[in-house]
Amino acid sequence: MDYEIIFSKRKTISLSVKRDKRIVVRAPFHTPKSRIDNFVQKNAFWISQRQKYYDHAPSIDDFTSEQIKELKTNLQRIITPILSEYSYKMRVSPNKVSINTAKTRFGSCSSNGNLNFSCRLALYPQKAIEYVCVHELAHLKEMNHSSKFWSIVEAQLPDYKEAKKLLK
Repeated sequence: MDYEIIFSKRKTISLSVKRDKRIVVRAPFHTPKSRIDNFVQKNAFWISQRQKYYDHAPSIDDFTSEQIKELKTNLQRIITPILSEYSYKMRVSPNKVSINTAKTRFGSCSSNGNLNFSCRLALYPQKAIEYVCVHELAHLKEMNHSSKFWSIVEAQLPDYKEAKKLLK
């Protein structure tokens, strides 16, 4: 299996599959090639699933500007009450909420408390949208993916793992 390696100052090996189905491995400097090969082989099933996903996954590039505008409008209508409800429940308040055309993320949270959502999210079920909203709001309390962060998410959405699967 062919893959690209990017060495950097990091502690763990990670794997991603790009939309064009290229496999990219990120690894700490001086990681032996044999260890990287092992990591790729152990994740071969996940890689193949991810590559199959891209055969059917919608891309922002597939939409016209009118369709993107409609996706943004629909998503705004959907997330506004969700963010309002969970902001109150979680006792957090986002600084600003934006909807963009991000291709690789469904949502993000900046250190300034700004929440960003990809309009692609409008193509997913309500349960998935609710999960992404809670996930980003949880970052207002915990700016990482620690066990404390996941506890915050789970306190609001006990079945968040099922919702998260809808995004895969």
